[in-house]
Amino acid sequence: MSALTRPERRALRARGHKLRPVVHVGQAGIHAALLAKLEDDLFAHELVKVKLGQGAPLETRAAAAELSEATGAEVVQTIGGMVLLYKERPDAPAP
Repeated sequence: MSALTRPERRALRARGHKLRPVVHVGQAGIHAALLAKLEDDLFAHELVKVKLGQGAPLETRAAAAELSEATGAEVVQTIGGMVLLYKERPDAPAP
């Protein structure tokens, strides 16, 4: 997967603004079940918002990097305790 261009990243941020977080990282941190759910959500929606809870053991950028590496998704944006991830489906057109 190639890196997103600035216009693509901007369009994805705009789309992601209205999304609600569907994956929540809690005190247990990032584990196999959470990654499996995130993979399913990325396949279904391509653009997923992840929320890090107050008790999450990772900082936002570290969690974003770990989630991105584990799923092969691009980090679109990190703000506060939120991470926006994008992974293009093989059968879907580009953003």
